[in-house]
Amino acid sequence: MDMDLDFSEALGALKTGERITRPAWNGAGMYLFIVRTWEAESDFPAATDEGELAPFIAMKTADNKVVPWLASQTDLLAEDWEIVDG
Repeated sequence: MDMDLDFSEALGALKTGERITRPAWNGAGMYLFIVRTWEAESDFPAATDEGELAPFIAMKTADNKVVPWLASQTDLLAEDWEIVDG
């Protein structure tokens, strides 16, 4: 695991398809990744009727859910980001 990255370095890794995390987060197994496409856009007709689905950063939560992620000030300024192995 690459350790002690600032957010700009972690974001660069995220953009290349890596998953990133912070050890300071409360909850095991949490990480970020980019959702680039939906496998089945037909499952989201309301969204696709409104426009094209754009890529976004998602978080895999400690309870094994996937949610859109919004950066906190603490996350943006942190220098403990890590690239998730595997």
